[in-house]
Amino acid sequence: MNILRRFSPATFAIVLAVYLFYTGSASEYDLITGSIVGLIVSFLVGHWLVENEPKFFSPMRWLYAIIYALRYFFVEETRTHIDVAKRVFTLRANPGIVRIPLEVENEYGKVLVANSITNTPGTIVVDISDDGKWLYVHWIDVSTLDEREVKENVVAYFEDYAKKIFD
Repeated sequence: MNILRRFSPATFAIVLAVYLFYTGSASEYDLITGSIVGLIVSFLVGHWLVENEPKFFSPMRWLYAIIYALRYFFVEETRTHIDVAKRVFTLRANPGIVRIPLEVENEYGKVLVANSITNTPGTIVVDISDDGKWLYVHWIDVSTLDEREVKENVVAYFEDYAKKIFD
């Protein structure tokens, strides 16, 4: 395999950004060191990490990712933390495991949805079906078993953005 074909600019960009973020500096030394690390990682494993380079560099996908992250961390997380705190103080919970249809096709999108659900207080993904079309989620308040309503309450926001970012 041609060595230049193994290079992944997207992986290089991710590694360099993470390196600079964790060093907290953009000095000449850090830029050079981060670039060397980024080159090594992108040559070794980059072709496995990013399937479609042009999709990665799409500004609209990045905009959707930023909007998703801001809303997730500042709105969804806050809202669900308050809800779980109320349930703790009132001892009101109706826990159970629900099956939710999953429409996102891309594996990265499925991981985003599953991680978002698991990181949200009151829900945790306990399994994904073998065909990747169903999530099994432990939910603190099983108020309905209707799949459409469950999907709307638990996963719709995450899945909408996962499709915009990854599919």
